[in-house]
Amino acid sequence: MRVGIFITCLVDGIFPNVGVATVELLKRLNLEIDVPIQQTCCGQMHINTGYRAKVIPLLKNQVRSFKNCDFVVAPSASCVGTVRHQYETIAREVGDFELAADVKQLGERTFELSEFLTDVLDVTEVGAYFPHSVTYHPTCHSLRVLELEDRPLRLLRAVEGIEVIPLADSDSCCGFGGTFAVKNPDVSGEMLADKLLCIRRTGARFVTSLDSSCLMQIGGGLSRTNDPIRPLHLVEILASTR
Repeated sequence: MRVGIFITCLVDGIFPNVGVATVELLKRLNLEIDVPIQQTCCGQMHINTGYRAKVIPLLKNQVRSFKNCDFVVAPSASCVGTVRHQYETIAREVGDFELAADVKQLGERTFELSEFLTDVLDVTEVGAYFPHSVTYHPTCHSLRVLELEDRPLRLLRAVEGIEVIPLADSDSCCGFGGTFAVKNPDVSGEMLADKLLCIRRTGARFVTSLDSSCLMQIGGGLSRTNDPIRPLHLVEILASTR
């Protein structure tokens, strides 16, 4: 099984440890790993701001980058949601039906990390050890686009030494929403304040999630108040060992 790792922009540019942890975890599971150097942005930002036709070169590059992989795995629910649920529609909008067929097939092979582990590999216990208290924030894309339900929590609960603490109002948005936080900073800030209050009330040492973008939003809020709670991507916990 050849697995291509779709790193994503935020991981590549800001959170490289998430990419390293993804490689380490999948290698530990005895998978053949490929990280195509020619991969770029999936185009989510372009799509969300109305530049749908401009994203076509990125769609074509995504197809080329992962054409030799049996599966494509990304540590990001939002980027996987873009590939799986928006690519084909956009290709059809510009009349490129050959590309539409290619990206449809790509979407069928593309998985968010937690669903790849649970649904494709059929594993929840990955040999992780993390003796700390953790609360889990489900991102909007993981809940409402990919509908991952309890997959990430099943993986967390199987980690040796961990204490998973429930998060109140867990299905509420953290306020990031890509360009939403830029265009609506006041509303975004209020949504973040509500989320941070719920996180603090858990008493957890760490808050984890599936999207680096949401963790960046939450982590920024925590850092501005010198809060000791640390944001950590799910894969960083799953890649941890004794």
